[in-house]
Amino acid sequence: MNLTAQAYRRGIRLNQGQFALQAVQVFFVGLVIGMERAVLPALSTDFGVRSHAFFFLASFVLSFGLVKGVLNFVAGTLSDRVGRKRVLLMGWLAALPIPVLIYLAPNWWWIIAANIFLGINQGFTWTMTVTSQIDLAGSDQRGLAVGINEATGYVAVGIAGLACAYLAQAFGPRTALLGFGLVTIAMALILLIGVRDTLPWVRAEHAQTKPTSTIGAATPGWGAIFMVVSFRDPQYRALCQGGVANKIADTLVWALFPVFFAAHGMKLAEIGWITGLYAMVWGFSQLWTGHLADRIGRKPPIVTGFSLLAAGIALTAIGTAPIVWFPAAAIMGFGMALLYPNLIAAMSDLTPPLWRGKALGTYRYWRDTGYAIGAILLGLVAQFSGAVRPAMGLTAVLVALSGVWIAFGTKEPKQAAPHLE
Repeated sequence: MNLTAQAYRRGIRLNQGQFALQAVQVFFVGLVIGMERAVLPALSTDFGVRSHAFFFLASFVLSFGLVKGVLNFVAGTLSDRVGRKRVLLMGWLAALPIPVLIYLAPNWWWIIAANIFLGINQGFTWTMTVTSQIDLAGSDQRGLAVGINEATGYVAVGIAGLACAYLAQAFGPRTALLGFGLVTIAMALILLIGVRDTLPWVRAEHAQTKPTSTIGAATPGWGAIFMVVSFRDPQYRALCQGGVANKIADTLVWALFPVFFAAHGMKLAEIGWITGLYAMVWGFSQLWTGHLADRIGRKPPIVTGFSLLAAGIALTAIGTAPIVWFPAAAIMGFGMALLYPNLIAAMSDLTPPLWRGKALGTYRYWRDTGYAIGAILLGLVAQFSGAVRPAMGLTAVLVALSGVWIAFGTKEPKQAAPHLE
């Protein structure tokens, strides 16, 4: 083992200090996106959105998804060149206008603009934290690393949604989101000082890797990687469509669930509890679902997760009271916990270390473009039907079909190898 490999050995325990700092970073990332979830859709009429204007309402998720999807790929490519920490810093600086724009917003267009900055923030920061934690972890710990990352982030999403719902009831939505957002961003920037860049670990891993094919022998350009991950390799392609499907489902929860529950007479704090339960079950469960897939393989948890997610959405659609909606939210969260970290861990299994950032960025581009696809598709369905339930039914069908595609159209990811030719 050469000196570089000795200095930058991989493993969560060996790098526990830096790994923990990245976990703290992603906790703040989750707080920023979570602060909107229960408050803004339920109170959209305060920003000039007419009742049943579902497509216009969903447009704030559309702007977020389009920007975040593109910047996921940009972040992965840029981080391979300039380092993970610099891109993480860019993401936090982009977050500063978000709470200010929400506070000053005279109409919903300002919320759409704020979510453009939210897309930049999330595309840069969350991509960098998960990529860095994968860089630090051992090859047999990638599922665990992704699980810890996503668990920390989505627990924060749930906490923020619930906390901001109560704060909005006490102080008003604008003041609550302004104070919560600025404090969160300031704390993240302060703690970023102690974060180290993980590119040296990537180079050390590459130095120890003996390529078994031409794939690992050289680093292809971003265009070649984008094409193979998006279209040419059936394993990558299936994982990307799975990412799109789960974000369509999350768009439903983010944009339309609060409106649906409010129409049934639920108060803001009660809505925060349902959406927060979904996110927190999703988050806490990922502490072990990622590691489970390190032991039994990626495919069984992913397929089971899609089945549970579809079932939870269907149960919410047919339910008429909180006694149904609360367990349905928990089922959806557990389904997400099974599929979400293991889709990205499967991508990591297939990817040589030197172009991992670009490959993960491509996957996250398609996955988070699912927000934009979901906003258009579900917004139009709800708009023309005049109700949210048809959008729920469509989402349940799409999620179920995505699980079927992965179940019957792919091999266990560790058995496959991508081809650039």
